[in-house]
Amino acid sequence: MLHWIWMFLIGLVIGVVAKFLMPGRDPGGLVVTGLLGIAGSLLAGWLGQALGWYRPGQPAGFIMSVIGALILLFLYRLLLKPKAP
Repeated sequence: MLHWIWMFLIGLVIGVVAKFLMPGRDPGGLVVTGLLGIAGSLLAGWLGQALGWYRPGQPAGFIMSVIGALILLFLYRLLLKPKAP
């Protein structure tokens, strides 16, 4: 159980850093920010393994996780952009 809490807290920090680096209005709160950070870290790990930067099972680093979260935040904003009247 503690592993999941720790993973969410680290994901929350990564998500907050990503939202700080890409300012603007985001459709989402605390939970979405945490999930964004976790998903960014998973994306960074997968991408790093595909490019040969990480071995299988090796987690992504903090900077690469933030880059993954930035990519997902950009896509999230594209998909959930409010429609103009």
